Amino acid sequence: MHRSYQPITPTNNIFLRKRWDQQRYQAHRDKVRKSVAVLDTHPPRTYMHLHVKLTKLQKEDNRLAIIERDNRILLEKMANIMQTYGGVDNKNNYKQKSLNRTQRQRELLRITHENIAILKRITTKEPHYCHLRYEADYKAHKQYLLNITRYPQNMKKKNFMKLTEKQSKNQNADKESDKKIKKQANDLSDKED
Repeated sequence: MHRSYQPITPTNNIFLRKRWDQQRYQAHRDKVRKSVAVLDTHPPRTYMHLHVKLTKLQKEDNRLAIIERDNRILLEKMANIMQTYGGVDNKNNYKQKSLNRTQRQRELLRITHENIAILKRITTKEPHYCHLRYEADYKAHKQYLLNITRYPQNMKKKNFMKLTEKQSKNQNADKESDKKIKKQANDLSDKED
């Protein structure tokens, strides 16, 4: 058997080399057998709360309890109907009540009183602008305009003389009406002050 063994490295004694190589090989085999894996290839740990969902079971129990309670109430109603020979009570004597009716009525009264007060203030207030004063100013402006124009608008030469006579008459009448309007405007402005 020692003759069939061929060492890899040169040696003086084949028997010793064979024995040493076998010891080294056995040590290698022991190391391989006793070695620990570097990577964790084991399946992950299983936790019970991931498989048994207690909240889901609790919700299901609550739902079943509600269904059971509704069924019991329905059964009591049916038993009552059977005992009273099926008399049906369909009368509704309930009158609708609002919890904030008085609050809404008070708010409506307050708004109504405010609206009445605003209306009274609006109707009793004298106007800020005096139309009589504006009419007097307009007539004066119109007179100034006629005084500075060289030719009257839309008039022919024949009617020009008639127009000047009429203007002089109208001017006298306008002056009197202007005096009246100015007097009324001054009276109104005195009242406002």
